Amino acid sequence: MAETLTRLEAADFINRSFKPLPRSYGDALIEAAKADERIVALCADLVPPTETDRFRDELPERFHNVGIAEANMIGMAGGMARSGEIPFCHSFCAFITKRVLDQITMQAAYPNLPVKLVGFLPGVATLLGVSHQAIEDVAILRAVPNMAIFEPSGPECHAAMVKLALDWDGPAYLRMKRPETTPPNFEPQSLEIGKGVIRREGGDLTIISAGLCVAEALGAADTLSGEGIEAGVVDMVSLKPIDEALIVERSEATGAVVTAENHSIIGGLGAAVAEVL
Repeated sequence: MAETLTRLEAADFINRSFKPLPRSYGDALIEAAKADERIVALCADLVPPTETDRFRDELPERFHNVGIAEANMIGMAGGMARSGEIPFCHSFCAFITKRVLDQITMQAAYPNLPVKLVGFLPGVATLLGVSHQAIEDVAILRAVPNMAIFEPSGPECHAAMVKLALDWDGPAYLRMKRPETTPPNFEPQSLEIGKGVIRREGGDLTIISAGLCVAEALGAADTLSGEGIEAGVVDMVSLKPIDEALIVERSEATGAVVTAENHSIIGGLGAAVAEVL
């Protein structure tokens, strides 16, 4: 009974934690949808946690809650994409990648259709245990043909991240950070497919990070600066395609590269950087 209560309390916390916070992704998606009638939203019974409630309320004819049926959601999205729509599919990262990999490859990636996957709760940043922790999602989708992967470091990036997904002709995966973490408070800016962003200059070493770990990397750089070591920080918002030129340039300029990511060390950002070097 104690374990059951703990799980219920955790689920209640995660639902409550999304409600009072700025819903920058949901706002960005609805604004994009109002400008482009091809955009539709699908959700696998996780409406408040994926910030799709405003879309449901304002554009109900273009919103589809499929229930706890992620595989069916991707199949529906593939059909919608073939009909000229641009579906954004929503769930937790663990569910919208591992649970539906066959549907992603067959219904979206191989035919190179504009199916956009939006996952919340990346990596280990969740109270809901291993079933909800997505520590292999980037590794899995990096291996999928035609798939792009983008990860915002803060809510200021969300509008630009939606635009990146729309600019990518094929399938894309948005790995959304957990909203109750403290954002780094960057200025809103445009982002480019296949380009990283230098968040801090430093000549002694380069920390390449993504998502919620960018704030941690900046904090580590501040600590190192106090010890006389100046570390630069790169926010690798585009995990695939990755910014090979920036990786090479920063490694040559500083002579040392460290990666920090909310993911397994196998197949994620660190592996992608190592492949370049």
